[in-house]
Amino acid sequence: MNVDSLNSFLLWGALVLVAAVIAVRVSLRFGLPSLVVYLLIGIGLGESGIGIEFSDADLAQAFGYAALVIILAEGGLTTRWEHMRPSLGIGVSLATLGSAVSTAIVAVVGHYVLGLEWLVAILLGAVFAPTDAAAVFSTLRRVPLKRRISGVLESESGLNDAPTIVLVSLLSAGTAGDDPVMIGLMVAYQLLGGVVVGYAVGRLGAAGVRRAALPASGLYPLVVLTLTVLAYSAGAAVQTSGFAAVYVSALVLGNAKLPHRAATMSFAEGLAWLAQIGLFVMLGMLSSPSDMPEAFVAALVAGVALTFVARPVSVWLATIFFRMRGRERLFVSWAGLRGAVPVVLATIPLAEGVPRADWLFAVVFIVGVVFTLLQAPTLPWLAARLGMGPGVATRDAEVESAPLERVAADLIQVRVPEGSKLHGVEVGELRVPPGVGVALIVRGDTTMLPVPRTKLRHGDEILIVAPRRLREATERRLRAVGRRGRLAGWFGEDGRDGMDD
Repeated sequence: MNVDSLNSFLLWGALVLVAAVIAVRVSLRFGLPSLVVYLLIGIGLGESGIGIEFSDADLAQAFGYAALVIILAEGGLTTRWEHMRPSLGIGVSLATLGSAVSTAIVAVVGHYVLGLEWLVAILLGAVFAPTDAAAVFSTLRRVPLKRRISGVLESESGLNDAPTIVLVSLLSAGTAGDDPVMIGLMVAYQLLGGVVVGYAVGRLGAAGVRRAALPASGLYPLVVLTLTVLAYSAGAAVQTSGFAAVYVSALVLGNAKLPHRAATMSFAEGLAWLAQIGLFVMLGMLSSPSDMPEAFVAALVAGVALTFVARPVSVWLATIFFRMRGRERLFVSWAGLRGAVPVVLATIPLAEGVPRADWLFAVVFIVGVVFTLLQAPTLPWLAARLGMGPGVATRDAEVESAPLERVAADLIQVRVPEGSKLHGVEVGELRVPPGVGVALIVRGDTTMLPVPRTKLRHGDEILIVAPRRLREATERRLRAVGRRGRLAGWFGEDGRDGMDD
């Protein structure tokens, strides 16, 4: 690396980043997952495009792990614990039992239908077992779901990397042996150890950040992200799952009410976008389109088995001991998006020189592209048909406000969606808890200061100031009115996302 090569690298990097940001806008307009566009950009840059050579599987694996650390950190920081807690048991079951069932089913299909050796067949099942955190988190941003369902998907995607990485690494290195009990114990140790390390780093880090008087607000996001990376490296150092550690530490830090939370969230989101872009473009460059025709039929068989057999069966078995309705199981089954994580896992046998690893990588790549294109665009429609929406979606309006920090209040942004019974309700009829104020209504290109007789309309954006102790009650009341209208209390509707919603 010298100055000339650095200049060339920065030039191409800047051009790719600009193209990727534009691609986000284009993909949203046409309903396409942005990750597919990034992969195509990578293919265009690679050996079959302009000819940039990149075939270092070890480097790809290292960069892939680094990108996943940032993506999981952002996911944990932006997840509210009170939303995730009721669904944590289901998420853990999907991440462990569900991953094992999915691996077994795809492996059986790979061996008996595709004629693969058992080692390659099990590797095929294992790399497809985890859902992709980047795909899931980005999907949840544009498809508002009931807290129960979003909590299941978030916890599953945040925790299911740990067991599958252990299994894929052992199989690729040839050290898995014939003792499934020992493998199970290793997986349990990795997952539980990572959770403990992440929790410890998160709690200690949050206490330190709260007590620190840093000279600039921009240092707080940097410190918080550094703590999540510390959790990953500390977990890896003691031979536990760094990925579980980084997610849990970020979850703890994101719910610790730290100073300058809005700046931290924005910083983490920007880094996560950069990590996603770099990850998918790199994987596109690593792929060899010349290997794909040979793997295409096998990829379709594996993808169909995964999407229509392994995923639904694994979801049903993993949730059999939990109260979950059939339509919820159906949506969780379809929302189990793959993407970059299986492709990153496929670099492990590639780096270890496992026989047919090139073919396996091509299969995983094709499935990631084809079935993400099939599943992701249909999720909003399916959520609406199955009633998975929350009735009214609320989210933080990420602004820096010293007065709000001082009185421990949140600025909540609410949108009145089509079909919501908030339409026509007067502000005074919302009956939010005393101490909560409806501050502003944005309607089209105009803003208005509401009075009690102001009527809400479809498409309105409402800004509400709520003390944090009243936030949950405020959101429950808004959901109740959104589902039943101004007389929600007469119908016994309390806005809780319960089992029978």
